[in-house]
Amino acid sequence: MARGPVDAAADAGESTEDGAVRGPLGYAVLGVVAVVLLSWAARYLSTSVPKWSKGTGFEGIGAAIEFPIYAILLGLLGNAVLGALGWRDRLAGGFRTEFFIKTGLVLLGASINLKVIADAAGPAIIQSVILISLVFGFSWWLGGKLGLDDKLRALLSAAVAICGVSAAIAAAGAVQARREQLAYSASLVIVFALPSIFVLPLLASWWGLDPKVAGAWIGGNIDTTAAVTAAGTLAGEQSLQYATIVKVTQNALLGVVAVALTAYFALKVEKKSPTVSAGRQLWERFPKFVLGFLATSVIATFWLAQVSAPTGKAAIGVVNDLRTWFLILAFVSIGLEFRAGALKQAGWRPVGVFAASTGVNVVAALGLALLLF
Repeated sequence: MARGPVDAAADAGESTEDGAVRGPLGYAVLGVVAVVLLSWAARYLSTSVPKWSKGTGFEGIGAAIEFPIYAILLGLLGNAVLGALGWRDRLAGGFRTEFFIKTGLVLLGASINLKVIADAAGPAIIQSVILISLVFGFSWWLGGKLGLDDKLRALLSAAVAICGVSAAIAAAGAVQARREQLAYSASLVIVFALPSIFVLPLLASWWGLDPKVAGAWIGGNIDTTAAVTAAGTLAGEQSLQYATIVKVTQNALLGVVAVALTAYFALKVEKKSPTVSAGRQLWERFPKFVLGFLATSVIATFWLAQVSAPTGKAAIGVVNDLRTWFLILAFVSIGLEFRAGALKQAGWRPVGVFAASTGVNVVAALGLALLLF
């Protein structure tokens, strides 16, 4: 098979078109080792800091900081150190962000029990469809008004409307966004999710919201599943249950949005040759891992119905732990691959779009929660 200029550059250890140096296999192995070591440190901190801070004035903060923060920060630190040493581009072949992310999302499907959604989430389905449509539409419209790149506003809209980083990742695969845009979107999700963990349960308590309403509000508004779990726990057991159902319902709609974005970008934004069929364009652009995500969900749903609750809980716990590891590897890789140049050009507009969309999400989610729950 003929080899192109990128392959030749890889063999020679030269810069390829994406700016990374694909050197000998040994460099790639060293890159993987760097990712694994930093990921181990991130996982260690995420499990140890809550223990270290327990009983101190920092207990709440220590318990609230999640593994994506440690992973991205350590990845950025590794990026700076390797860059200063002149090794970053040499090891870039081992920063397998796309593989780690897609594997983690396929494993996420195991925690989406379709039976639970079908049996208990009628109002949650209605809320999720309305909320995702409203918030995504507002964010997309505002991003267009402010002149954001279509790919970036797709990531921001998906992240704020559905399930944070996971939605941004799926959208990035659908629209073929740059890694810098994904890193930026993921950072905004984390920045806005952290205070929500404490603010929303506190407001729910002050306003005397019913636990079901509080849970539906938290699940429909906070972007990341882990942050929803943390906030729901603070709000109470019943609130946690409803927050989880709403968030799981939104997660299940991730594939639908990915298909819609794939179709829009393939047929409207980046039109290909008319000789290429629409079906082929969709298939080429469709993020194939979404099929794995849906298949894992279906398999887990049917399997859980056949085994005892303790057995199912233990097995899903193992899958979730494995998923966490792959996502940590992905976030570390994102930090290692991050290049600040593209973000400096973004300015305040993406932050403004995300902040305004979050405000709309807070109000709309509360109104729907009061109406439906």
